[in-house]
Amino acid sequence: MIVLKYGGHVLDESQSDDPIIKTITSAHKAGTEIVVVHGGGPAINRNLAKDSVDAPIIGGWRKTSAEAMQVVQSTLSGSVLRNLVNQFIAVGANAVGLSTGDGNTMRVKKFLPEIAGVQTDIGFVGEPSSVDGKFLSLILQAGYLPILSPVATGVDGTAYNLNADIAAGAIAGALEAEQIIFITDVPGIYRNWPDETSLISSITFSELSSIAHTFQDGMAPKVKAVLASLESGAQLARIIDGKNPENLLAAIAGKGGTVVTK
Repeated sequence: MIVLKYGGHVLDESQSDDPIIKTITSAHKAGTEIVVVHGGGPAINRNLAKDSVDAPIIGGWRKTSAEAMQVVQSTLSGSVLRNLVNQFIAVGANAVGLSTGDGNTMRVKKFLPEIAGVQTDIGFVGEPSSVDGKFLSLILQAGYLPILSPVATGVDGTAYNLNADIAAGAIAGALEAEQIIFITDVPGIYRNWPDETSLISSITFSELSSIAHTFQDGMAPKVKAVLASLESGAQLARIIDGKNPENLLAAIAGKGGTVVTK
C-alpha cells in the first residue's frame, strides 16, 4: 500500500492529460492500493489575493485567520479536490474525493509552531491528535482510489488548515504504508538546504532527525512529515521531483529521489 502526497506546486501545473495522474491510475488499476493526499498552495494564494485576504507564510507555515480558513477550505475541499477527482475519473480511476476529517480518519488540535525560538499562534492551523485508518482501509478494500484534501477537523467540529505533508505522513503511519512518496518540485532532501549539490540519495531516520532542525521554509514541514510517518508506522519514505513523470514510475518501483529508511 502506497500513500502519495501530490504537492500543490506540481499539481498547479497539471493538465487534463497529466501523466502523473495517468501513472497513479495505472498502478491503481493494476491492483496497487493507493491513497492520494493533495496540496494546493498556489491555488490558495490566488483565491486569497482575489478576495483580498491576508495569510502570510511565517517560518514555513501559513498564518490562517477565520476569514482565511474559509478561503482555504473552499479551495482545498472544493475546487482543487473536485478538479483532481474529475481528472482521475477521466482516465479511468475509481476515484472518490474526501477530506482528512471524513470517517473519523483524523482529528486535530491547534498547532503552535516554534518560530525563531518562540511558540507562535498562527490561527486555524492544526496538527494531528488522532488518526484512524479503518475508513480508508474499507475504501481501499472496495477497490476505490481515495483522494484527500488536507482540511482537518477538531473534536468540536472546527475546521483547520493542515499542512498536506503532515496530513499525508500521519495517514501513511496509520495505514502502515509500505511507502509514502512525496511528489514535490525538488529532487529530494538537500543535506545543506538549499544547496542543490548536497542532494541526499539515502538517509536513515536517526540521521535525518539529527539535522531536521536545519531545514527552513517548505522543506521544514516536509522533513517533519517524513519523520512522523516512519515513527508512526510507515515502512519507508521517498521525496521525488514530480516535474518529470518518469520519477514517479521509478518511485513506485522503489527507486530514485531521496529515500528515508528506519
